[in-house]
Amino acid sequence: MTNVDKHTSYGSDYKYIPATSISSGLGIEVLPDVFNQTIQIVNIQLVGNPKTDNFVLIDAGMPNSADEIISATEDRFGKNTRPKAIILTHGHFDHVGAIIELINHWEVPVFAHELELPYLTGQNSYPEPDPTVEGGMIAKLSQMFPNNPINLGENIQSLPYDGTVPYMPEFKWVHTPGHTPGHVSLFREKDATLLAGDAFVTVKQDSLYKVLTQQQEISGPPRYLTTNWEAARESVKKLAALNPSVAITGHGMHMDGKLLSESLEKLVNEFDSIAIPYHGKYVN
Repeated sequence: MTNVDKHTSYGSDYKYIPATSISSGLGIEVLPDVFNQTIQIVNIQLVGNPKTDNFVLIDAGMPNSADEIISATEDRFGKNTRPKAIILTHGHFDHVGAIIELINHWEVPVFAHELELPYLTGQNSYPEPDPTVEGGMIAKLSQMFPNNPINLGENIQSLPYDGTVPYMPEFKWVHTPGHTPGHVSLFREKDATLLAGDAFVTVKQDSLYKVLTQQQEISGPPRYLTTNWEAARESVKKLAALNPSVAITGHGMHMDGKLLSESLEKLVNEFDSIAIPYHGKYVN
């Protein structure tokens, strides 16, 4: 149990975003100890053996989704169970949407990369979304997306510098900037399991139709919120070099086996044409 700092707040632009997909509410056991739940258009993961109460939550969903996340957690691990911690891949609104309610309900610590902490302690706003990138309706809607900093106070801590992940002894965090400065992915070497966050995704996230239908295709990080494309390219190369056997991403369905390896190779080789928008304020 942790001492909860009640001096927490969402940004002034925090609000419910009415975007969804056919996978919303769908929970899938990808591996015996890795469960993926889709919250509207984003994924969270519960990592741990469901026969125990030793588990963590990866990311915190969309605004107003705390009840759904708590329900999914209790369905998997039992009534009144709580994770040992919440690990954030990054701090964008769709990955921290229910974080304050979850902290208050569970009283657990939260961890993120140190470069992400200014956006999670009320100091800095993320760069504004870029609705001008070519793509579909989600990109155009992105101007509505919250980007003001939330303040988690003393509830948020920096991930250990040695690459270990608290309460996830078999995983290491991998710094995968580009989408945000402190974005991390999580990797378990023994079975090559990758929790990629938004370093790359398996749906073309700027297209409303593809998001709604969850049409599977590998893509770079969501274009409308990615500000450093050089770093994003290097992060994809870094993750591809790990040769993951299965990848669970922040958006889209999980991908594994030959489809994953071939798709990642294609993304590395054709990153400029697949991932980077032709125009936009964050494109050099």
